[in-house]
Amino acid sequence: MLLPSSNWLPRAPLEPLHLDWLTAANVEVAILRLDQIDPLISGNKWFKLVEHLKDADRAGAEGIISLGGPHSNHLHALAAAGKRLGFETVGLLRGHPQETPTVADLQAYGMQLHWLGYGGYRARHEPGFWAPWRALYPNLHTVPEGGGGLAGALGCAAVKEQVDAQLSRLGWRDYHGWWLACGTGTTLAGLVLAEAGAHPVYGALAVPEDHGVAAQVESILREAGKASADYELIDASRGGFAKVDSALLAFIAQAELDSGVPLEPLYTGKALLALKQQVEAGKFASGTRLIFVHTGGLQGRRGFNTHSLVS
Repeated sequence: MLLPSSNWLPRAPLEPLHLDWLTAANVEVAILRLDQIDPLISGNKWFKLVEHLKDADRAGAEGIISLGGPHSNHLHALAAAGKRLGFETVGLLRGHPQETPTVADLQAYGMQLHWLGYGGYRARHEPGFWAPWRALYPNLHTVPEGGGGLAGALGCAAVKEQVDAQLSRLGWRDYHGWWLACGTGTTLAGLVLAEAGAHPVYGALAVPEDHGVAAQVESILREAGKASADYELIDASRGGFAKVDSALLAFIAQAELDSGVPLEPLYTGKALLALKQQVEAGKFASGTRLIFVHTGGLQGRRGFNTHSLVS
Protein backbone atom coordinates (compact mmCIF):
# COMPACT_ATOMS: atom_id res chain seq x y z
CA MET A 1 0.00 0.00 0.00
CA LEU A 2 1.10 3.53 -0.64
CA LEU A 3 0.07 6.45 1.51
CA PRO A 4 0.22 10.06 0.34
CA SER A 5 2.83 12.45 1.71
CA SER A 6 2.92 13.53 5.34
CA ASN A 7 0.58 16.46 4.74
CA TRP A 8 -2.06 14.37 3.04
CA LEU A 9 -4.88 14.63 5.59
CA PRO A 10 -7.55 16.94 4.17
CA ARG A 11 -8.49 20.09 6.07
CA ALA A 12 -11.98 20.62 7.46
CA PRO A 13 -13.50 24.10 7.85
CA LEU A 14 -14.33 25.38 11.34
CA GLU A 15 -17.50 27.49 11.24
CA PRO A 16 -19.75 29.26 13.74
CA LEU A 17 -22.97 27.36 14.41
CA HIS A 18 -25.89 29.80 14.64
CA LEU A 19 -28.99 28.43 16.36
CA ASP A 20 -31.55 30.32 18.44
CA TRP A 21 -31.24 28.06 21.50
CA LEU A 22 -27.48 28.65 21.62
CA THR A 23 -27.95 32.40 21.36
CA ALA A 24 -30.58 32.35 24.12
CA ALA A 25 -28.12 30.62 26.47
CA ASN A 26 -25.16 32.76 25.36
CA VAL A 27 -23.27 29.57 24.44
CA GLU A 28 -21.05 29.75 21.37
CA VAL A 29 -20.44 26.67 19.24
CA ALA A 30 -18.03 26.24 16.36
CA ILE A 31 -18.64 23.21 14.19
CA LEU A 32 -15.73 21.34 12.62
CA ARG A 33 -17.11 20.19 9.27
CA LEU A 34 -15.39 16.84 8.84
CA ASP A 35 -18.29 15.96 6.54
CA GLN A 36 -16.71 18.29 3.96
CA ILE A 37 -13.18 16.88 3.80
CA ASP A 38 -13.79 14.30 1.08
CA PRO A 39 -16.75 13.26 -1.10
CA LEU A 40 -16.32 9.56 -0.26
CA ILE A 41 -13.97 9.17 2.71
CA SER A 42 -15.91 11.62 4.82
CA GLY A 43 -16.10 12.64 8.44
CA ASN A 44 -13.72 11.20 11.00
CA LYS A 45 -12.96 8.13 8.86
CA TRP A 46 -9.68 9.33 7.29
CA PHE A 47 -8.39 10.09 10.77
CA LYS A 48 -9.41 6.70 12.18
CA LEU A 49 -7.84 4.89 9.23
CA VAL A 50 -4.50 6.64 8.86
CA GLU A 51 -2.57 4.89 11.65
CA HIS A 52 -4.08 1.53 10.69
CA LEU A 53 -2.84 2.08 7.13
CA LYS A 54 0.62 2.91 8.46
CA ASP A 55 0.59 -0.30 10.53
CA ALA A 56 -0.43 -2.26 7.43
CA ASP A 57 2.41 -0.68 5.47
CA ARG A 58 4.94 -1.57 8.15
CA ALA A 59 3.66 -5.15 8.22
CA GLY A 60 3.98 -5.46 4.44
CA ALA A 61 0.25 -6.18 4.12
CA GLU A 62 -1.50 -6.04 0.78
CA GLY A 63 -4.76 -4.71 2.18
CA ILE A 64 -7.20 -4.42 5.07
CA ILE A 65 -9.93 -6.67 6.48
CA SER A 66 -12.46 -5.14 8.86
CA LEU A 67 -16.05 -5.30 10.12
CA GLY A 68 -19.28 -3.32 9.95
CA GLY A 69 -22.97 -3.31 9.20
CA PRO A 70 -24.81 -2.91 5.89
CA HIS A 71 -24.84 0.90 6.30
CA SER A 72 -21.33 1.14 7.77
CA ASN A 73 -19.59 4.48 7.28
CA HIS A 74 -16.31 2.82 8.25
CA LEU A 75 -16.49 0.08 5.61
CA HIS A 76 -17.64 2.61 3.04
CA ALA A 77 -14.61 4.81 3.71
CA LEU A 78 -12.26 1.81 3.81
CA ALA A 79 -13.51 0.46 0.49
CA ALA A 80 -13.22 3.90 -1.12
CA ALA A 81 -9.69 4.31 0.22
CA GLY A 82 -8.75 0.89 -1.12
CA LYS A 83 -10.04 1.74 -4.57
CA ARG A 84 -8.36 5.14 -4.56
CA LEU A 85 -4.98 4.00 -3.19
CA GLY A 86 -4.94 0.58 -4.82
CA PHE A 87 -5.06 -1.90 -1.95
CA GLU A 88 -7.27 -4.92 -1.30
CA THR A 89 -10.23 -4.66 1.09
CA VAL A 90 -12.40 -7.31 2.71
CA GLY A 91 -15.51 -6.58 4.77
CA LEU A 92 -17.11 -8.86 7.37
CA LEU A 93 -20.73 -7.72 7.59
CA ARG A 94 -23.36 -8.00 10.28
CA GLY A 95 -26.50 -9.91 9.37
CA HIS A 96 -27.50 -11.69 6.18
CA PRO A 97 -27.04 -10.58 2.55
CA GLN A 98 -29.08 -7.51 1.74
CA GLU A 99 -29.04 -4.70 -0.75
CA THR A 100 -28.38 -1.19 0.53
CA PRO A 101 -26.80 1.82 -1.16
CA THR A 102 -23.75 1.32 1.06
CA VAL A 103 -23.40 -2.35 0.14
CA ALA A 104 -23.71 -1.46 -3.54
CA ASP A 105 -20.86 1.01 -3.13
CA LEU A 106 -18.70 -1.53 -1.27
CA GLN A 107 -19.08 -3.92 -4.18
CA ALA A 108 -18.48 -1.19 -6.76
CA TYR A 109 -15.27 -0.19 -4.95
CA GLY A 110 -14.04 -3.79 -5.10
CA MET A 111 -14.45 -4.86 -1.48
CA GLN A 112 -14.86 -8.62 -0.96
CA LEU A 113 -17.86 -9.16 1.34
CA HIS A 114 -18.60 -11.94 3.84
CA TRP A 115 -21.93 -11.94 5.69
CA LEU A 116 -21.59 -13.31 9.24
CA GLY A 117 -25.22 -13.44 10.31
CA TYR A 118 -26.06 -11.85 13.67
CA GLY A 119 -24.66 -14.52 15.98
CA GLY A 120 -21.44 -14.68 14.00
CA TYR A 121 -21.07 -10.92 14.20
CA ARG A 122 -21.67 -10.89 17.96
CA ALA A 123 -18.70 -13.22 18.29
CA ARG A 124 -16.30 -10.55 17.00
CA HIS A 125 -14.96 -9.83 20.51
CA GLU A 126 -14.37 -13.47 21.41
CA PRO A 127 -10.84 -14.94 21.57
CA GLY A 128 -9.95 -16.65 18.33
CA PHE A 129 -12.48 -14.75 16.20
CA TRP A 130 -9.82 -13.49 13.81
CA ALA A 131 -7.88 -16.76 13.47
CA PRO A 132 -9.82 -18.26 10.53
CA TRP A 133 -9.91 -14.94 8.71
CA ARG A 134 -6.16 -14.46 9.08
CA ALA A 135 -5.71 -17.97 7.72
CA LEU A 136 -7.97 -17.20 4.75
CA TYR A 137 -6.39 -13.78 4.09
CA PRO A 138 -2.80 -14.05 5.38
CA ASN A 139 -1.67 -10.96 3.46
CA LEU A 140 -4.27 -8.63 4.94
CA HIS A 141 -4.05 -6.46 8.05
CA THR A 142 -6.97 -6.73 10.50
CA VAL A 143 -8.69 -3.54 11.70
CA PRO A 144 -11.31 -3.49 14.48
CA GLU A 145 -14.92 -2.52 13.94
CA GLY A 146 -15.23 1.18 13.15
CA GLY A 147 -11.47 1.60 12.78
CA GLY A 148 -11.20 1.46 16.56
CA GLY A 149 -8.42 0.69 19.00
CA LEU A 150 -5.41 2.77 19.95
CA ALA A 151 -4.32 3.17 16.31
CA GLY A 152 -7.66 4.70 15.39
CA ALA A 153 -7.56 7.01 18.40
CA LEU A 154 -4.03 8.21 17.63
CA GLY A 155 -5.15 9.14 14.13
CA CYS A 156 -8.07 11.12 15.55
CA ALA A 157 -5.73 13.15 17.75
CA ALA A 158 -4.94 15.18 14.61
CA VAL A 159 -8.48 16.59 14.71
CA LYS A 160 -7.37 18.96 17.49
CA GLU A 161 -4.60 20.34 15.27
CA GLN A 162 -7.19 21.32 12.67
CA VAL A 163 -9.20 23.23 15.25
CA ASP A 164 -6.18 24.95 16.80
CA ALA A 165 -5.08 26.19 13.39
CA GLN A 166 -8.42 27.93 12.78
CA LEU A 167 -9.44 29.40 16.14
CA SER A 168 -8.09 32.85 15.37
CA ARG A 169 -10.31 33.12 12.28
CA LEU A 170 -13.32 32.90 14.60
CA GLY A 171 -11.88 35.52 16.91
CA TRP A 172 -11.47 32.85 19.62
CA ARG A 173 -8.34 32.58 21.71
CA ASP A 174 -9.52 29.38 23.40
CA TYR A 175 -12.53 27.12 23.93
CA HIS A 176 -14.01 25.29 26.92
CA GLY A 177 -14.65 21.79 25.61
CA TRP A 178 -15.57 19.41 22.80
CA TRP A 179 -18.92 17.84 21.90
CA LEU A 180 -19.26 14.91 19.49
CA ALA A 181 -21.24 11.78 18.76
CA CYS A 182 -19.81 8.46 19.98
CA GLY A 183 -20.27 5.06 18.36
CA THR A 184 -17.16 3.15 19.43
CA GLY A 185 -15.58 5.98 21.40
CA THR A 186 -12.44 6.01 19.26
CA THR A 187 -12.62 9.63 18.15
CA LEU A 188 -13.40 10.75 21.70
CA ALA A 189 -10.43 8.79 23.03
CA GLY A 190 -8.19 10.42 20.42
CA LEU A 191 -9.30 13.90 21.47
CA VAL A 192 -8.81 13.03 25.14
CA LEU A 193 -5.25 11.95 24.35
CA ALA A 194 -4.61 15.09 22.31
CA GLU A 195 -6.01 17.38 24.99
CA ALA A 196 -4.03 15.79 27.84
CA GLY A 197 -6.48 17.32 30.31
CA ALA A 198 -6.48 20.85 28.86
CA HIS A 199 -10.15 20.76 27.84
CA PRO A 200 -12.97 18.31 28.64
CA VAL A 201 -14.45 16.12 25.91
CA TYR A 202 -18.18 15.35 25.95
CA GLY A 203 -19.35 12.29 24.06
CA ALA A 204 -23.00 11.96 23.04
CA LEU A 205 -23.60 8.21 22.94
CA ALA A 206 -25.31 7.08 19.75
CA VAL A 207 -25.56 3.58 21.24
CA PRO A 208 -26.95 2.51 24.62
CA GLU A 209 -24.58 2.50 27.58
CA ASP A 210 -24.58 -1.31 27.71
CA HIS A 211 -22.74 -1.41 24.35
CA GLY A 212 -19.52 -0.95 26.30
CA VAL A 213 -18.29 2.36 24.89
CA ALA A 214 -16.96 3.45 28.29
CA ALA A 215 -14.96 0.23 28.59
CA GLN A 216 -13.57 0.67 25.07
CA VAL A 217 -12.49 4.24 25.80
CA GLU A 218 -10.83 3.21 29.06
CA SER A 219 -9.06 0.33 27.30
CA ILE A 220 -7.61 2.71 24.71
CA LEU A 221 -6.51 5.21 27.35
CA ARG A 222 -4.85 2.47 29.45
CA GLU A 223 -2.99 1.16 26.41
CA ALA A 224 -1.81 4.71 25.73
CA GLY A 225 -0.59 5.01 29.33
CA LYS A 226 -3.24 7.58 30.27
CA ALA A 227 -4.09 7.03 33.94
CA SER A 228 -6.90 9.59 34.17
CA ALA A 229 -8.83 11.72 31.71
CA ASP A 230 -11.33 14.58 31.56
CA TYR A 231 -14.27 13.28 29.56
CA GLU A 232 -17.95 12.54 30.02
CA LEU A 233 -20.30 10.20 28.17
CA ILE A 234 -23.92 11.30 27.85
CA ASP A 235 -26.69 8.99 26.64
CA ALA A 236 -28.07 10.36 23.38
CA SER A 237 -29.20 7.01 21.93
CA ARG A 238 -32.92 7.62 22.46
CA GLY A 239 -33.36 3.99 23.45
CA GLY A 240 -31.06 2.14 21.07
CA PHE A 241 -28.68 2.27 18.14
CA ALA A 242 -30.62 3.35 15.02
CA LYS A 243 -33.58 4.18 17.27
CA VAL A 244 -35.31 7.17 15.73
CA ASP A 245 -38.45 8.99 16.81
CA SER A 246 -40.57 11.79 15.43
CA ALA A 247 -39.16 14.38 17.85
CA LEU A 248 -35.61 13.66 16.66
CA LEU A 249 -36.60 13.87 13.00
CA ALA A 250 -38.44 17.14 13.56
CA PHE A 251 -35.44 18.57 15.40
CA ILE A 252 -33.07 17.57 12.57
CA ALA A 253 -35.32 19.12 9.94
CA GLN A 254 -35.50 22.41 11.83
CA ALA A 255 -31.78 22.45 12.69
CA GLU A 256 -30.85 21.88 9.05
CA LEU A 257 -33.18 24.68 7.98
CA ASP A 258 -31.82 27.08 10.60
CA SER A 259 -28.11 26.29 10.29
CA GLY A 260 -27.66 25.01 6.74
CA VAL A 261 -25.67 22.06 8.14
CA PRO A 262 -26.75 18.59 6.91
CA LEU A 263 -27.27 16.02 9.66
CA GLU A 264 -28.16 12.35 9.87
CA PRO A 265 -30.29 10.66 12.55
CA LEU A 266 -27.88 8.03 13.89
CA TYR A 267 -24.97 10.17 15.06
CA THR A 268 -24.81 13.91 14.35
CA GLY A 269 -28.53 14.56 14.71
CA LYS A 270 -28.68 12.78 18.06
CA ALA A 271 -25.53 14.54 19.24
CA LEU A 272 -26.87 18.01 18.41
CA LEU A 273 -30.24 17.29 20.05
CA ALA A 274 -28.45 16.06 23.18
CA LEU A 275 -26.40 19.26 23.20
CA LYS A 276 -29.59 21.33 23.00
CA GLN A 277 -31.05 19.43 25.94
CA GLN A 278 -27.91 19.92 28.02
CA VAL A 279 -27.64 23.62 27.16
CA GLU A 280 -31.27 24.21 28.06
CA ALA A 281 -30.77 22.29 31.31
CA GLY A 282 -28.01 24.73 32.27
CA LYS A 283 -25.04 22.40 31.98
CA PHE A 284 -22.91 25.11 30.37
CA ALA A 285 -22.46 28.57 31.83
CA SER A 286 -23.11 31.73 29.86
CA GLY A 287 -20.10 32.53 27.72
CA THR A 288 -19.07 28.90 27.19
CA ARG A 289 -17.40 28.12 23.87
CA LEU A 290 -17.62 24.56 22.52
CA ILE A 291 -16.26 22.71 19.50
CA PHE A 292 -18.87 20.44 17.90
CA VAL A 293 -17.33 17.80 15.67
CA HIS A 294 -19.45 16.89 12.64
CA THR A 295 -18.30 13.29 12.28
CA GLY A 296 -19.84 12.80 8.83
CA GLY A 297 -21.88 9.69 8.13
CA LEU A 298 -24.09 11.41 5.59
CA GLN A 299 -23.71 8.60 3.05
CA GLY A 300 -25.72 6.36 5.37
CA ARG A 301 -28.82 8.54 4.96
CA ARG A 302 -29.42 7.18 1.46
CA GLY A 303 -30.73 3.81 2.60
CA PHE A 304 -32.19 4.97 5.88
CA ASN A 305 -35.92 4.34 6.05
CA THR A 306 -37.00 6.66 8.84
CA HIS A 307 -40.61 5.56 8.67
CA SER A 308 -39.73 1.98 9.63
CA LEU A 309 -37.69 3.14 12.64
CA VAL A 310 -39.90 5.82 14.10
CA SER A 311 -41.43 4.71 17.41
